[in-house]
Amino acid sequence: MRRAGEHSWRARAFAWGMAHGTGPYERWMAERKRSLLGRLSGEVVEIGPGSGVNLSYLPREARWTGIEPNPCFHPYIRNEAARLDRRVRLKIGLAEDLGLEDASVDAVVGTLVLCSVDRVEAVLEEILRVLKPGGRYCFLEHVAAPEGSRLRWIQRAVRPVWSGLLDGCRPDADTRVRIARAGFAQLNWEEFQGPLPVVSPHICGFAEKGKVAP
Repeated sequence: MRRAGEHSWRARAFAWGMAHGTGPYERWMAERKRSLLGRLSGEVVEIGPGSGVNLSYLPREARWTGIEPNPCFHPYIRNEAARLDRRVRLKIGLAEDLGLEDASVDAVVGTLVLCSVDRVEAVLEEILRVLKPGGRYCFLEHVAAPEGSRLRWIQRAVRPVWSGLLDGCRPDADTRVRIARAGFAQLNWEEFQGPLPVVSPHICGFAEKGKVAP
């Protein structure tokens, strides 16, 4: 379970591991992230940005705010922002309560986030709340394998240990269904196989908030 502001040894170790150990995965996903994030503009909020790996894909004119519950990630984010010579805003908080005004954000970004939150529906409701009409939620998530498949059985079997080691990550998270039911006006995503065997099923795309009728 995530707790905003935690400085435990687990929080420090997880931040260090994610900052130094995800290079191959990020290279695998680079083209998809570039396509997904490369044209965003205006006010962009990223939930759970980790070490700031997505900053390099965003246009410079985008005004980025990161909501990261683990403060041990914050130095990595600031270092990445300095490397890219861009100004960012950084807050400690949870995706279930972003602390932003209604309809104030042009885009929300979340990559490998929903697998780790306790209340996925609450997070999606919060995203819809803060998005402007026509705003986009851009996501890249690993998802549960098909029900009845051997991989789904493996995901369930390893979940206790996996979640304990990886900050509550659920390898069998049924994120695909929850996004589809969240109430977005438009969904556009692709399903593909990622490089990590246990969590190989992935989705990547965007969900758009409906515009106000004239």
